[in-house]
Amino acid sequence: MLFPHPLLDALRDSPGSPAFEHGPRTVSRGELLDLIRRLAGALAQAGLGPGRGVAVRTGVSPEAFAAQLAAHALGCRVVGVRPGYPAGQLAHVLGMQVDALLVDGSTATPGLLTAAGPLPVLPLEELLARPDDGRPLIVTARPDDVAALTFTSGSTGRPKGCAITYRALSEHWAWQPRRWGPVAAELAAAFERYLLFGTLASMVVLEFLAPCLLGGGTAVIPEDDGRPVFPYAIERYRITGSIITVPRLYQMLGLLRDEAVDVGSLRALMVSGSPISPSRLAAAAQRLGPVIYQGYGQTEAGNIAMLTPGDIAHGPARLLASVGRPHPGVEISVWDEEDREVATGGTGEIHVRSPYLMSGYWGQPEETRDTLRDGWLRTRDLGHLDEEGYLYLVGRTRDVIMVNAMVVYAGPIERVLTGHPDVEEAYVAGAPDELTGEAVHAFVVPAAGRDPDRDALTALVRAELGDDSVPRTITVVSAVPVAASGKPDKRALLDRHGGRMF
Repeated sequence: MLFPHPLLDALRDSPGSPAFEHGPRTVSRGELLDLIRRLAGALAQAGLGPGRGVAVRTGVSPEAFAAQLAAHALGCRVVGVRPGYPAGQLAHVLGMQVDALLVDGSTATPGLLTAAGPLPVLPLEELLARPDDGRPLIVTARPDDVAALTFTSGSTGRPKGCAITYRALSEHWAWQPRRWGPVAAELAAAFERYLLFGTLASMVVLEFLAPCLLGGGTAVIPEDDGRPVFPYAIERYRITGSIITVPRLYQMLGLLRDEAVDVGSLRALMVSGSPISPSRLAAAAQRLGPVIYQGYGQTEAGNIAMLTPGDIAHGPARLLASVGRPHPGVEISVWDEEDREVATGGTGEIHVRSPYLMSGYWGQPEETRDTLRDGWLRTRDLGHLDEEGYLYLVGRTRDVIMVNAMVVYAGPIERVLTGHPDVEEAYVAGAPDELTGEAVHAFVVPAAGRDPDRDALTALVRAELGDDSVPRTITVVSAVPVAASGKPDKRALLDRHGGRMF
């Protein structure tokens, strides 16, 4: 069934049940469906339809979600504009054959409007204020048109637009409840009251919002009360499920050590965005209970694999170092530098094949050819599979530091450092060095009440990984800066502490 039909049908089937809670408002599924219908009519009047590009930069609201679904129903190419883009990146994203820019009152900033230039700007409030012409909601999307451009984090300075077709979204595990396996069905049931925050431009946000709405749950958009969303919104709104980045998880666990906040309503918390050490994963499960899922995915591929609470609670201890097993329909293969598949247990570059991969990078055929090969996506992550199909990450093929012309991977160093009881978090990056070409620099967040000994950490890395992996500097920091993507910002760490990345 072509996307977005499954969601529209689910809304029709239960029109009286709540789809969103937004502050004091409750929006039923029937009301959401009517919003989608009205906005589809208004967007069509603005000249949008199959194959047309509409950039979307809005806050998180039921109306903003309805506008995106309306654009999909029309068959538009929805270009998700993340918050935090500087002027140059905004111009880059808005230059990807965009026909109009959809904004709302919270996002129509002078900088955004300047970057839009001559593009027609469609304020969401004005679209909603137009008279309802009563036209029915008819899906005119075409399978092989691009449904969405979602963007990589932009660490190179120019975010790459990952083109996802309507056919791919129609095959995506999250949007097809008839194909849900046991894990997806379990998540959907646990997302009865799903905490929705962040940005609707994120594929991850939409990917896990889908099981909530398709499974009969309610998406709860929290009001800003000046406190961290985690854990206070969980207590305030009796949240049963959400996604969370690793830095937010660490922050929440730190707050829970010092304050009695009731998070007992939680049934599923999906940790994603960056690796988490086995010891911290175990600590999170011990504090929060059997609710922790760990997801591994990429913008280009969606969610690839998942570690479940059952794996954490009942599996062997080694599974804490894995990111779980692939979703149904997802194939994982590990290849060596000669593009040969390695034996089970062997380390190499992870390749993924699924029916919902991106079709390519928008306007970048060479990057596409380098990343997609014979239906397989190069993840540029290093790892291995065990005999039961669990995937273990080792590092990034590009997260490398060249020390004396030797390749050093940041991931293994981070894992060794977080294995020390005095270290809560560790982040490793490379910076230019006159003597060695590049040098390793580590940043560690101490465990509560601990004072990491740099000499001990240095000795630990040397013993585990050898001299080339030993950090030139180990800097103790109270917290790690977070990029707009929600991931730890190593570039900012280096800039703050006197280093510089290439």
